[in-house]
Amino acid sequence: MAVQPTSIPTVLITGAASGIGRASAVLFASRGWRCVLVDRNVTALAEVLDTLAPIRASDEIDALTHMSRTVDLTVPADIESLTDPTLVLDAVVNNAGMSDTSGLLLTEQDAAHLDRLVALNLRAPALVIDAVAAQLVPGARIVNVASGAALHAIPLRGAYSATKAGLLAQTQALAAARPDLCVTALCPGFVRTELVAELIDIGRLQPENIVAKIPLGRMAEPQDMAEALYFLASEGAAPLSGERLSVDGGSAIFGGSKPFAPATQQPLPFDSTVHYQLAGNPPAEWASTPGIQETPVADPHYSAVLDFSCLQAERGQMLQAVHEAARRFAGQNGPHSSLILLMPSQRATGHWQQAGDMAAARMLVCSLACELGARAMRVNAIEIDPNVRPDALVPLLRFVGGARTQFLTGQTIRAHVA
Repeated sequence: MAVQPTSIPTVLITGAASGIGRASAVLFASRGWRCVLVDRNVTALAEVLDTLAPIRASDEIDALTHMSRTVDLTVPADIESLTDPTLVLDAVVNNAGMSDTSGLLLTEQDAAHLDRLVALNLRAPALVIDAVAAQLVPGARIVNVASGAALHAIPLRGAYSATKAGLLAQTQALAAARPDLCVTALCPGFVRTELVAELIDIGRLQPENIVAKIPLGRMAEPQDMAEALYFLASEGAAPLSGERLSVDGGSAIFGGSKPFAPATQQPLPFDSTVHYQLAGNPPAEWASTPGIQETPVADPHYSAVLDFSCLQAERGQMLQAVHEAARRFAGQNGPHSSLILLMPSQRATGHWQQAGDMAAARMLVCSLACELGARAMRVNAIEIDPNVRPDALVPLLRFVGGARTQFLTGQTIRAHVA
């Protein structure tokens, strides 16, 4: 029998004692979620637990508390202890992970050295899901925290890139095997966590070199990733099952040699008002959809432009449609703004001849994001079925375009909604 959701959603977060995990626990708790915190650091775990907003009591549920589990995720027997038939889970965030700070060549490492990363970064996420599988509600969200390193080989970091690439493949395989769940992966870029601070302190990372490869000109803060994880653990993420989301300031899409200068525009507060604009002849049903209607301007505010012109582009004209929409966006907006291009999915076009045009359009999105990042302007695209119900995409559109996601740019996101 399937477990039933409760009125208070519950999330299990691994690696919750520090960095992204800690910031995520604080955010989830502040928005009314019950948190189950998993880490091997007993002292730090207790400190996080003490900082969480208490769970609001209701007529149905009283005296619920956040929980912690001291678990070494490199030990399979420890992971099995997470099984708890009395604990219903709406979401699991596999955030725990480690890098290799030894500075050794892979050929200088023995098997035991390599296996430390494999055990935590690749084996543990799968074992966690196996341990709690019977506790997941229908439609539960599984979020695996991979890394931008999963997309590129980073030398002198041991098996870090390899294990994170494996986690991406594992995410896609789980999504295919369990279509009743929503399974996604987050690929953070450089985030000012304790891990990154350690690499900077020992000279393995130079902050100025990091920023030089990020179109938005800054590193992310842990809360940038917490906001992304919160969305991916919500019901609004359902159209993204099987997908990865790179929240990295555009670093994964950048392939140039000219360094980026540090950002001159600091991001707006996460809770800033968002002013939505619909451009490119939006269909009538979109213009009247609650949640993305044009709103009065308030200061400070973030501007989000939803452009529909690519959905109406003639065959072979997708690249030109993207270009014209971007020109319109850049001419009418300034810092602290984002452009979301709604594009037809490859399946929706139905013509193999258009594959080149679609690929060119996606890469143009990347190029635009790199060029506009210094002005604190973001460009992303979402591929959809043109006949999709607008309300099914509102949470995703608000997430991609709004002030809570100011480190997401240059991405073409495939939404699986008919």
